[in-house]
This record gives sequence, C-alpha cells and structure tokens, in this order.
Amino acid sequence: MTTHLKLRIHVTEPWDFERITGVDELTGWTIDHASNGTDDNNQEWEVTLDEGFDYNGRRFARLLVSARYVGEHLERIFDAVVGFPVRIAHRSGDGGWHYAYAGMLSVRRDTEDKAKEETPS
Repeated sequence: MTTHLKLRIHVTEPWDFERITGVDELTGWTIDHASNGTDDNNQEWEVTLDEGFDYNGRRFARLLVSARYVGEHLERIFDAVVGFPVRIAHRSGDGGWHYAYAGMLSVRRDTEDKAKEETPS
C-alpha cells in the first residue's frame, strides 16, 4: 500500500485568500506522489485536505496541484527547501477542475504535526 504524503499548501494568489477564507495555510495528503520516476503522466496530484475551506459560497475538501512553470515536475518538492511553486485547481460545477489559485507546496514534517498536537487550544 502506498503511504500518504503529508503536504502543506500556502496560497499566494489570490492575494486576499486568507481574508476571504479565514485560512492562512492548508494541510492535507496525497498518494499521487508514488511513481517509479518513469511516469510522465503523474504531473498533477490530487490533495485531500485535512480541513476544507469555503470560497465564494462553496466548500472545497480536495484540490489538484501541478507545477506552476513549464518543464518543472512535482517530484522536485522533495528537493525544495522552502516550497515548490504550484498551480492549484478546485472542482468546478461540471465535475472538471478549474485552476483558480497559485501557491507554494511543501512536505509537512512529522515534527510539525507533533508540535501542533502539543499546543494547548
């Protein structure tokens, strides 16, 4: 079985995403990262969010991310120090994907999860 890759998404466009949604960072996971390095079709990852968000009157719990720049590959996230630039899509009304956001994608480390659990609410 493929393990879940824990991810963090920081939305940079639209610039007022945090004001509109009340969320500054999104966290979630994917299994789409599993590839033997020869799969050129694995250029987009579907991310299941830990907690969804509301935007323009709709609730989103899954996003699709792909490399923001031509020639880049999502596998480079493992080499990135602070994040990897991505385009971010949400489901449209017809069931397809609509690219509406841009942001930075990074791997969420286990130490960050433990710190979050230890922080009193």
